[in-house]
Amino acid sequence: MKAVIVIPARLKSTRLPDKVLLDLGGKPVIQRVYEACQKATLHQEIWIAADSKDVFDICKMFTANVLMTSDQHPSGTDRVAEVIEQVQCDIVVNVQGDEPFFDAGIIDRLITSLQQSDAVMASVCAPVQNKDELSNPNLVKVVTDINGHAIYFSRFAIPYSRDVEVDDTSIYKKHMGIYAFKASFLKQYVTMPVSFLEASEKLEQLRAIENGYKIKMIEVKNFEKGIDTPDDLELARKKIKDNDII
Repeated sequence: MKAVIVIPARLKSTRLPDKVLLDLGGKPVIQRVYEACQKATLHQEIWIAADSKDVFDICKMFTANVLMTSDQHPSGTDRVAEVIEQVQCDIVVNVQGDEPFFDAGIIDRLITSLQQSDAVMASVCAPVQNKDELSNPNLVKVVTDINGHAIYFSRFAIPYSRDVEVDDTSIYKKHMGIYAFKASFLKQYVTMPVSFLEASEKLEQLRAIENGYKIKMIEVKNFEKGIDTPDDLELARKKIKDNDII
């Protein structure tokens, strides 16, 4: 099964405009993400899906695998779906354009999980580290069944503990927004109308669950937070400098 990685690169992010092009230790953020993806082993190609000429031109300086996509897409998932109309594959991994420090081994685990499962999607979770993470609505939580398939995603702490206050937050799972899709399903998924649950939580992965499809979750010990704010960018620059990353 041919697997490709697609990195949707959106220029006009709300909280940190132009973040994919901002400098991170002498390279734009998007290049750091691309280079992190290169450390995976089970994919055949990596593509960047640009939404503007500025992004396209910068990315062309370090890779030929850049495609210009519509600037009207409502989500990165729709942008990835446009790419696989032009790039043949069986599995596509959608890596966010603001995750320069993620473990590329996660990509290989996602690809393997779809090769060995009847699920149409796969994603990643990790134990919640503390109560601040648990109460943060920007850090999505997920619950799974005994087979590791997602039951529900929420911005609230789920499951709700009715009778006792939970001190060990590691029983809760936080979600990392990296996805693998079977390509045939992704083409179908982007034609489905926005579902009730998706609209309520503003979480597009709920569209698949509400329509009866399986999402396989793989668990990791923890994951690096993406770059969403100016503070995140400064922390990332400090990490690059402190760890002498080229």
